[in-house]
Amino acid sequence: MTTPMTWWLATVGLVVGLLVVDFVIAARKPHHVGMREATIWSIFYITVAIVFGVVFWQVHGGDSGTEYFAGYIVEKSLSVDNLFVFVIIMTKFAVPDELQQRVLLFGIALALVMRGIFIAVGSVAISAFSWMFVIFGLFLIYTAVQLARHRNEDPDADNAVLRWVQRTLPSTPEYHGTRLTIREGGRRLVTPLFVVFIAIASVDLVFALDSIPAVFGITKDPFIVFAANAFALLGLRALYFLVHGLLEKLVYLSVGLSVILGFIGVKMILAFLHEDVSKAIPHVPTPISLGFILLVLVVTTVASLLRVRSHPEEKAHAGRVFGGDQHRQSERPE
Repeated sequence: MTTPMTWWLATVGLVVGLLVVDFVIAARKPHHVGMREATIWSIFYITVAIVFGVVFWQVHGGDSGTEYFAGYIVEKSLSVDNLFVFVIIMTKFAVPDELQQRVLLFGIALALVMRGIFIAVGSVAISAFSWMFVIFGLFLIYTAVQLARHRNEDPDADNAVLRWVQRTLPSTPEYHGTRLTIREGGRRLVTPLFVVFIAIASVDLVFALDSIPAVFGITKDPFIVFAANAFALLGLRALYFLVHGLLEKLVYLSVGLSVILGFIGVKMILAFLHEDVSKAIPHVPTPISLGFILLVLVVTTVASLLRVRSHPEEKAHAGRVFGGDQHRQSERPE
């Protein structure tokens, strides 16, 4: 399906408008976001995503609508995994409460830009080379195995780029409001907020590398890929403050995500074989994919809550390869 340009313009305009609203709210007066505010904004963004999906379904048909909702749910699930690493970065660098909103908004805006680039590149690659489905599928299966292997380990908030920045650029140990650099003793110094932005940017890059292939496993339509990613990311700021204290209870989240990514990886490989090798090879319809993904998420959530209820000492971990290094077991800062 070729999505009309009017849909692209309207959707991009809506996403940019919502992002601007978020920036205005965060910039108006930096403050700690309470549970009530986070809940209201989370419900708002989820409602916007659902209303968009319903309208899209009615205009473009059930197949496209199902692909959108399946892609949105996959991306929303992966965004929760993002939050684990965001929490660790915020804790490691002791980001003040009043600055956390701005850090998150920077991360969301940069993630949208990065994913937009990956969507364009991925769409062209898949159109030109159908075997890219096999590459993407194998990459998702590899990611799924890594998630399962390292599910009991916290990711290290350091990576090569971040360590280079900390070694190379002179910095100040304390925050200076929202400033990224200051002049002190005749020298230009970066603040910890600048270093945090570098860390968040690195995270965005890592997560874009597997989230885009994952949603391409649901649909080949670049518009649906973009919309699912955009609406899943827009609510990330509010979701962070809403589930901050609940993340550690999702002890089986990495297992659930590994199953979902592995399933999508196999689905992509089967889709290539079905189209290019033999029609006898089974094709997994999108409604079945959507039902399977929802089932895995429900089972994962229920199993996690039951496990934590009987073993309250257990905590969830992101369980992801970060910055090219395997996770190292580390204690959370007190």
